[in-house]
Amino acid sequence: MKYIDIDKKDELAGRQVGEKDTFSFRCYPGIGCFNRCCRNLNLFLYPYDVLRLKNSLGISSDAFLERHVDAVLCPGNFFPEVLLRMSDNPEKTCPFLTDAGCSVYADRPDTCRSFPIEQGVQYDAARKKDTPIYFYRPPDFCLGQHEDDRWDVASWAKDQDARRYQQMTIRWAQFKRLFIDDPWGVEGPEGSRAKMAFMATYNIDRFHEFAFNSSFLKRYKVKTAVLKKIQSDDAELLKFGMDWVQLFLWGIKSKKMRLR
Repeated sequence: MKYIDIDKKDELAGRQVGEKDTFSFRCYPGIGCFNRCCRNLNLFLYPYDVLRLKNSLGISSDAFLERHVDAVLCPGNFFPEVLLRMSDNPEKTCPFLTDAGCSVYADRPDTCRSFPIEQGVQYDAARKKDTPIYFYRPPDFCLGQHEDDRWDVASWAKDQDARRYQQMTIRWAQFKRLFIDDPWGVEGPEGSRAKMAFMATYNIDRFHEFAFNSSFLKRYKVKTAVLKKIQSDDAELLKFGMDWVQLFLWGIKSKKMRLR
């Protein structure tokens, strides 16, 4: 997921597909390139990806981040990117790849789920509006692009159960756009505020503990209905966390909470 300059979208690799455009694709165990795309990847993980994967594996957010994640701060960005750490073998395979395929298939990340479609967000500054934009981008070695099955963006998303992922990733892209400017000041991206922001978005278990077992609720008035949701629904807690970071860092008002 990326923000796309409206004047530069024609320079991007891949074919842009609109709502009514179709593309060919089918992947299955018998195809010659099966699992070849699961090697030596720069696979970005978004917060909802991490949430689903750590639950699928039955481990804590801390454990998942420690075992499976590399966080890097790219030049010109002020919030770290989170990448899936590949296995330490010659082919640098995905750590969840087995001979039978993906071991976390039901909870696979958004990028894997949407493949061979890549989703971005086109921001129109004049209208202050975000519009999803899609590109068909199978690699050259992908034989699935030559299969007969035809899809459009909507039917492919439905088939792959990708809608929830796409919605959460768009919400994340909107949040990340706020970091085009440096919010950290003299303390920098390693300071306490940066660590709190990372916790609220990528470490959902720690954020749950922070929200319910610290002085958080003494400092913030959270709507009762919201409080009930975030106690038991990690996805709702994640959205709440993004709202809290926006309030915490920029003073952006939230309908879910306010300072007491």
